[in-house]
Amino acid sequence: MTTPVHTPSATLRIPALSDAEELICDVLIIGGGTAGTMAALTAAEHGADVLLLEKAHVRHSGALAMGMDGVNNAVIPGRAEPDDYVAEITRANDGIVDQSTVRQTATRGFAMVQRLESYGVKFEKDEHGEYAVRQVHRSGSYVLPMPEGKDVKKVLYRQLRRREMRERIRIENRVMPVRVLTAEGRAVGAVGFHTRTGAFVTVRAGAVILATGACGRLGLPASGYLYGTYENPTNAGDGYAMAYHAGAELTGIECFQINPLIKDYNGPACAYVANPFGGYQVNRHGERFVDSDYWSGQMMAEFAAEVASDRGPVYLKLSHLPEESVSALESILHSTERPTRGTFHAGRGHDYRTHDVEMHISEIGLCGGHSASGVRVDDHARTTVPRLYAAGDLACVPHNYMIGAFVFGDLAGADAAQYTRYEGELPLDQLREAHELIYRPLHNPDGPPQPQIEYKLRRFVNDYVAPPKTGARLSLALEAFERMRADIATMGARTPHELMRCAEVTFIRDCAEMAARASLARTESRWGLYHDRLDHPQRDDASWFHHLDLRKSPTGAMEFTARPVPPYLVPVDDFTAVGGPSRHLGEIHAEQVATAGAREVAPVALRPEPSPTGTPPHVGTDADTPATPRLLGLLALTDDEPELSSLTTYLTDPDPTVRRTAVTVLTETVPPGTGPALAARLHDPDTGVRAAAAASLRELVETLPPEPALRDALAAALSETDPVVRATALDVLRVLRLGGVELFADSLSDSDVTVRIAAVRALVSVDAAGELVRAAAVDPSREVRVTIAKTLAAAGPDPVMAHSALAKLVDDPDALVRGAAYEALGTTGCPPDLAARAEAALSDPAWQVRAGAATALSATEPDFAVPALAKALTDTNADVRKAAVLALTHHRATNDARAALSTATTDSDADVRAYAARAL
Repeated sequence: MTTPVHTPSATLRIPALSDAEELICDVLIIGGGTAGTMAALTAAEHGADVLLLEKAHVRHSGALAMGMDGVNNAVIPGRAEPDDYVAEITRANDGIVDQSTVRQTATRGFAMVQRLESYGVKFEKDEHGEYAVRQVHRSGSYVLPMPEGKDVKKVLYRQLRRREMRERIRIENRVMPVRVLTAEGRAVGAVGFHTRTGAFVTVRAGAVILATGACGRLGLPASGYLYGTYENPTNAGDGYAMAYHAGAELTGIECFQINPLIKDYNGPACAYVANPFGGYQVNRHGERFVDSDYWSGQMMAEFAAEVASDRGPVYLKLSHLPEESVSALESILHSTERPTRGTFHAGRGHDYRTHDVEMHISEIGLCGGHSASGVRVDDHARTTVPRLYAAGDLACVPHNYMIGAFVFGDLAGADAAQYTRYEGELPLDQLREAHELIYRPLHNPDGPPQPQIEYKLRRFVNDYVAPPKTGARLSLALEAFERMRADIATMGARTPHELMRCAEVTFIRDCAEMAARASLARTESRWGLYHDRLDHPQRDDASWFHHLDLRKSPTGAMEFTARPVPPYLVPVDDFTAVGGPSRHLGEIHAEQVATAGAREVAPVALRPEPSPTGTPPHVGTDADTPATPRLLGLLALTDDEPELSSLTTYLTDPDPTVRRTAVTVLTETVPPGTGPALAARLHDPDTGVRAAAAASLRELVETLPPEPALRDALAAALSETDPVVRATALDVLRVLRLGGVELFADSLSDSDVTVRIAAVRALVSVDAAGELVRAAAVDPSREVRVTIAKTLAAAGPDPVMAHSALAKLVDDPDALVRGAAYEALGTTGCPPDLAARAEAALSDPAWQVRAGAATALSATEPDFAVPALAKALTDTNADVRKAAVLALTHHRATNDARAALSTATTDSDADVRAYAARAL
């Protein structure tokens, strides 16, 4: 069977704000990676009712999912001291450190290693059973290899699914939060959506822990591939943006993450793994060149200078190593950190025995775990917003790495567990804003796709924000990111997955602006390559021995504070932190970047005069023709809130460029009569004008009054030859409740699939089940028939008519249609004749049909359904078994259903087990 694809006709329905699925918990954890899983385990152990949300699947999500080749910061007694590690990190971060947070990792790291080991994580040990800690830096031994580190996430997931944990931890995969909700001055939950169904989801909680990882998708890799990033590309800065919009302070955002990587392969060179075996970095002459004693911004500056010099390229030298070392490296590097690495080298005919590995420099990112960019936290992972926590790469605990993520996940889980669920009303204004953010792309399904917008955004990051930095380039970046708001608003989406990617672009834009403004605010150079200001090339400890904090002000502006580094717990040579009062910097504005000199009055292009020879002036395309006085006059009206009468002459101008612009102005100003005026442009002879009018109607539909003139104009548009116009007219008529069965029914025979789907949705809105029954039997398009099946569940008060249509669709030759029809019966109710067919469909060759049939049996009599569903629990497909468990949940009042659910608690699939356990 072929995998179903999303076609332009399958645009997702936008759920109403009131249709939100509400989840309730004591502790909400957002992100199922390293920190999130540990936070969940600890909070549950402290007795909290935990909800873990993950936009992918916890089993294989986060930066840890592919495994880990070693621990970079294991402070093992007898091999290192906590204070030595704190001093090491302080020096690596040029003194800008809250040592109290770093010391938590240093003092708790060993216990965490032992805890992980008790879970089944394996660390390298010597022949005497001692931890085989390696020295990578010139002082301190903190690197603990993990030869079987590829299984770390599997081990953690197994802990989450233990019976005692399942009683306390509810996992909801494929749910993506976009905002943390706040009320009464504290975090009270979150709001997001389901990345597979598009359902709107709200959560009320006693405390919220953000554990969404780094902003790895900030800069653009040299390959140009959006997801070919050094960091896990699914980590798009979600938590950075959510913390910011919740009012939390972020800090160190100007201190970027930049790493060495393999040339042409966006994976780490893995010096942390190779160096203990005797590998090292050399230039093309075979010379070692790194002076810095810690892999830091200073080392990256030395690295970048060497690459750019005539001594480049730079290599990770391995060819000198003995066979046993090379074999050991291959077993780690080619199976854990990046399984494709061996294939990459083999494709080039390279072998570590004969070729050293050419290295290069990664794109920029934001990361606390490998640099110092993140949400400000204290030594218990608390942010500056009460009951909001941050842990892992998201939190600003410099060079925290994997063990630090586990430690702060543990700290956050323990502290958050003291709070119980929020009982008040969730803030409606925040819910509305989140709903708009999530579903806006569905209003414009034909808009620019997310990859195009994201590529443009991240190219600006590379052009203007990546080091070396200047005030001028950073100022241009701010202008570009402000313009990108409009581009992002036009992004189109049709599926929940595309909605997820569009939401991620908004997070990336937020992070890009934070990075640019923070970099502009810190008028010095610090951290080597991480914050290299060409226009302020010196470190300025007198003015800038401070953390640079940013927050969202009550007015919505991004404002900054310079906060002195608190007094050190561990003295460090060359740095003295004495604390003191903070310095409020306020908003940071772009500098003036002159391009053509000062000008008091903007130039106005005039129509060219005929030449003296009588040669007609050059006439170009819209793209290269200067703006005419007519267009300029039209645009000038935008600021004057014009009446419709002022725009009418432009809406009917002979020039289609003027008409398109008039539609734009009309959409921006929305004077009375806008609806009928836009609907009239649906008849325009120019395709571009019609498309603009259609897009504007969709954009404004919720605000347009349902007046008769608009209805008449839209009804007339149903006979237009342009299918975009016809589909738009149907959708607007439906939303505004301006149509009836007679108006919509004719469109069921339209030649265009998109229009027929719009007609189906329109007919459902007026409970015209009879028309849908007829269409279900005759429509040639699978997409239309699937839409009919899915929408019949909401077809109104006539279940007999709905069942009549579904009875036809369950015999459909297409498996996806049959599956959708059976699934709809789970909502409409499943009468005995259709229940018998659902039972038989549990043997259908297509798993989608079997899953749908199980869902249908949830709505029939338990005496009939439970035996059939119990048999379905042995289906070979996990999704069918999950559907059977969910169906049995509806019948759990019966002993037989509970007995069947009990057998499912030992299923091989974690989701099946979890849902069965929850039902019991």
